[in-house]
Amino acid sequence: MTDDLRDGHGIPLLQVIELAAQQPFETPSKRINDGDDLSFFLRSSAYADIMTWLLQLNRSMIPVKHSHDSGLVDTWPLQSKNIPLSPEVVKLSNLIHSLDALIEKAPPESGPRRFGNAAFRTWYKAVQEATPSLLQDALSDKLWGRARDDAERSALNHELAAYLLGSFGSPKRLDYGTGHELSFLAFLACIWKLGGFAHADAGVQERAIVTTVIQPYLDLVRKLILTYSLEPAGSHGVWGLDDHSFIPYILGSAQYCAPIDADSTKIPNEGSLSGSPSPSRTVKSDSAEMYRDTNMYFSAIAFIFDVKKGPFWEHSPTLYDISGIKDGWAKINKVKSYTHADVNVNLLIDQQGMIKMYNAEVLSKFPVVQHFPFGSLFRWEQDPSAPIPVTSAHMGSQPRPLTSSSTNNLSFAQPSTRTPWSGTAAPISATPVTGAPWAATGTSSAANVTRAPWSRPPPGPNRPA
Repeated sequence: MTDDLRDGHGIPLLQVIELAAQQPFETPSKRINDGDDLSFFLRSSAYADIMTWLLQLNRSMIPVKHSHDSGLVDTWPLQSKNIPLSPEVVKLSNLIHSLDALIEKAPPESGPRRFGNAAFRTWYKAVQEATPSLLQDALSDKLWGRARDDAERSALNHELAAYLLGSFGSPKRLDYGTGHELSFLAFLACIWKLGGFAHADAGVQERAIVTTVIQPYLDLVRKLILTYSLEPAGSHGVWGLDDHSFIPYILGSAQYCAPIDADSTKIPNEGSLSGSPSPSRTVKSDSAEMYRDTNMYFSAIAFIFDVKKGPFWEHSPTLYDISGIKDGWAKINKVKSYTHADVNVNLLIDQQGMIKMYNAEVLSKFPVVQHFPFGSLFRWEQDPSAPIPVTSAHMGSQPRPLTSSSTNNLSFAQPSTRTPWSGTAAPISATPVTGAPWAATGTSSAANVTRAPWSRPPPGPNRPA
């Protein structure tokens, strides 16, 4: 990451691809097939772009002090009228509404069923058919102008459609999870990289994208889950953060962080916005309902209360643990301060907090990212500035490449439990693991979800919730 990819405050920004450097558009394809591929991904330019984009969106949602009066603070609640909307953002918002309207044309099927409702496939097919024209209408002429002829325009449409269609769940497995959510994040990043958003001061466009595109997308997905009973995809079970989403916890915790100076790169590692609800209130259904329309974190919690019954500490223990953090929302969000000495996005991920957890539990998990495709915009190539990653306690075993002992006898090698970036193999865990619902026959991927370092005990007679 170089200084020319930063805004005026030294914040890393996702680079807009120059026309001279633009590669031919192509339909993205699967590249992550085993643990070695995952290790390569974590040192790729695609990984760096994803994390840069996420950090860029996260930074935009942190409250900002007024330059002329630090006692005044600008905040970014959902549905805020203080966030200007560009025509590009409005058109993307209309795209989400158009997809929502298609649900009425695919009502859920009646009758008993074991898993998701097959009518989701009807909705998905309708979206597939409508996507080319919807993208044509939703994206700016400046973006489409990058294509020199109809063939290139069609190739660009197919490349963007792959990420958009990948963000609504699997019509084959009738499930939805954080890998699909990642696909939508990538879809928006593709538009940014192609200059599809109007230029604005740092954070302005990003806030509009978060509140007017990402949040409506999450609302649509939640509606799809409820309407078609979509199964969780790649869930870590009870010790996962959430069965379906991760992004709202990152951006929602940023909304309540301690304010930062408008002209400073220093981001506090603890503290909260004055007047914001305590993290301890996230475990209460009435509080979740109270703040769900203004904060992304509470909105995600409220959806959990919509779909799960029983004690919160029992069905969502990781979120319960996080609710016990005493150092405020900045501690939960936790991003290192930006300086010009930081030359790679990997160095900006702290050892705790939502950003670190997303890196470990989403981007570093084979069952989650194995279906993420690569094309001309997210390229399958080494990032020359990527440092050697630090071993993560969250990393478990990954599938090994398929090996052949003879031309007629194919078998899988013993699954390695080394972390993707580890130089030596870690001891093999005796803990049995459950393969992801979509795992290929014969492969294995360890869940190895560890209890959060901020763990708190469940409520009891002498321990109030």
